[in-house]
Amino acid sequence: MADPEDPTVSSPDILLPEADIASVVADLAARIAPVIDDETVAVVLLTGGLWFAADLTRALSRVGRQVRFDALWLASYGDGKESRGQVRVHAPCQRSLEGRRVLIMDDVFDTGLSLAEAVRIVREAGAAEVLTCVFARKPWPERLETGPRPAEPDFIGWEAPNRFLVGYGLDNAGGSRGLPDLCALD
Repeated sequence: MADPEDPTVSSPDILLPEADIASVVADLAARIAPVIDDETVAVVLLTGGLWFAADLTRALSRVGRQVRFDALWLASYGDGKESRGQVRVHAPCQRSLEGRRVLIMDDVFDTGLSLAEAVRIVREAGAAEVLTCVFARKPWPERLETGPRPAEPDFIGWEAPNRFLVGYGLDNAGGSRGLPDLCALD
């Protein structure tokens, strides 16, 4: 275990406390509820989006929407701090999406690669309509400025700074996901 008295060990900067996260999620639910129905399949992008998706589906329930739930396990970062530039599919959705409205939920939109791949996958699975929702959107990475950014999410909860984010599902090599606040490590 790291020594908290060691000056070389830095603690994360809290950017968005747990209470503010709850407010962002409640606001998203209020904006999303009018455009979906109880037959909508809410698809979380694993692994990071799980915390957000759990909170969002409960918030949607509080405003009268009982969505179906599924997951799509994609990975573009691995244990690195930058996207590998390609998305790996580890596990597909389990339920049929044929003719259904699908709400894809993810933790953060930065390169947009995972979200674009998820949209492609659910469309190929026969979804009639695809909506996308992210908890946070980061500025377009400078290293990718030469190419077009994939389509913007339909619903965005919070505009994040261009920092390395951890907590609330976001990780640093698999750690820090369980922090209740959204933090920066850099």
